[in-house]
Amino acid sequence: MGNESHTSDAFAIDEVRELLKLVKENEIHELTIERGESRLRIKRGHAPVAPVMMQSSMPHMMQMQPAANPVAAAPAGTPAVSEPIISGHTITSPMVGTYYATPTPKDPPFVNEGDSVKSGDRLCIVEAMKMMNEIESDVSGRIIKILVKNGQPVEFGQPLMIIEPTA
Repeated sequence: MGNESHTSDAFAIDEVRELLKLVKENEIHELTIERGESRLRIKRGHAPVAPVMMQSSMPHMMQMQPAANPVAAAPAGTPAVSEPIISGHTITSPMVGTYYATPTPKDPPFVNEGDSVKSGDRLCIVEAMKMMNEIESDVSGRIIKILVKNGQPVEFGQPLMIIEPTA
């Protein structure tokens, strides 16, 4: 097979094609995979300042929804109370994966509600296809609300947390 390596560390052309397809379909700007002695790095176009961070250009207003039907969850005679509207800068998931608040199960979370963060600070990890993708803040401010739980599956574009930007 010409120039292909016969070691188990090498990347098969079909794997590379599949990874290229994944990078293109999910708008991933940079992907690096190491397998034994081999390393594969895929970069697309001009990456933003924080390549794993997807952001919206305007702050969002978000209505927090109760997880269950409020009428069924409230005892008889108790009026259902809706969550307050939270405004601020929304950090969203750049891909489908699993949300992790900590680098390892034994470590403390990267951030907690009420913490101050700077642009570029690590906020969480979204794991996709065994790759740990660090999500960084694109604004400086204070964490108002963390919207997902550690280990929870997340969708592309799903809000992860809300930051109150500082002036």
